[in-house]
Amino acid sequence: MSQLTLALAKGRTAKDSLRLLEKAGISFPDFDEKSRKLVFFNNDRSIKMIYVKAVDVTTYVEQGAADIGIVGRDNILEAEADLYELLDLHLGKCRFVVASLKDIPLTKGKTIKVASKYPNVAKRYFFRKGITVETIKLNGSVELAPIINMSDCIVDIVETGSTIKENGLTILDDVEKISTRLVVNKASFATKTDDIQHFIDQLKVVLEDNE
Repeated sequence: MSQLTLALAKGRTAKDSLRLLEKAGISFPDFDEKSRKLVFFNNDRSIKMIYVKAVDVTTYVEQGAADIGIVGRDNILEAEADLYELLDLHLGKCRFVVASLKDIPLTKGKTIKVASKYPNVAKRYFFRKGITVETIKLNGSVELAPIINMSDCIVDIVETGSTIKENGLTILDDVEKISTRLVVNKASFATKTDDIQHFIDQLKVVLEDNE
């Protein structure tokens, strides 16, 4: 058995991801989210986990620094990375939406200005609708952009939609459903097929039991 390297996204779904792994018999006894350590091993050291920012997971996997990764589909879609997306872990469920202060007709031929943490996702969505967009990349408080007339609308992730409503915005359309996924490096899947498939099968058993 060869050692697998797992890139795990820091952030809101990290605890749930680790809990799922533990139920599958994969635990990292020395892991502490408050530690400054970035590398952890499971009990038999067959899996090395690197604990990294969510936006970097797809890069580590695509570049082969990690064989597998656990990260939100929002980051997968935005990165447009060349990798395999093999399993939906059903964690951190939310959705991409278009929201605005006013009812903008999302029709072909329109030209609008869009603020988003995910400009690639926004561009693809509006391209499919035949709408020309100018995207503004923001890293936080995206809801502010329409309020101060910096953009016509936003594309952002929502769980309940309460932040959108509290800032006077209205959801105009759903773009895509989001959840935490397992991604795999293409070369690793060819050279470590059995080990990666075993890892996936362990998670599948837990996911099936949760249904």
